[in-house]
Formats: sequence, C-alpha cells, structure tokens
Amino acid sequence: MTDQPSFAHDIKPLFRESDRTAMESAFDLWDAADVRESATAILEAVENGSMPCDGAWPADRVGLLRRWVEGGMAD
Repeated sequence: MTDQPSFAHDIKPLFRESDRTAMESAFDLWDAADVRESATAILEAVENGSMPCDGAWPADRVGLLRRWVEGGMAD
C-alpha cells in the first residue's frame, strides 16, 4: 500500500476526548510527538484490547494504527 496514514488525518481522530483525558497522566493522545514516543506501548494496548478502557477497537482501527507505526509515523 502506497498511501501511508498520517497522524493529523488518520490517527488523531481515532482517539476520543475521553481517551485523551484517561491517558493524560502518561501521554497526550492528540500530540503527535507524545504518541510517537509511546507508539509501541499504545499499539500493544489497542491490539490486546486493554485500550481504550471502555472496549476494544475493531480490527480496521487497530490495523490503521499498526500501518502508521510500521510506516514511519508521518505527521
């Protein structure tokens, strides 16, 4: 796939305000640099269903985040 996801267009919208608030003490889910810094842990948490707190993401959302991480984490 040649179209790599971007943080601003594809990744930030995955995280709701409630997700951001819940994770505020660890990182800011609406800040590209914070998400990049913790990308492996965030991806692992959404893959195993422990994030977000109120229910696992569907496979397409997890896949989009994985593509962003594996594709170089573009802005």
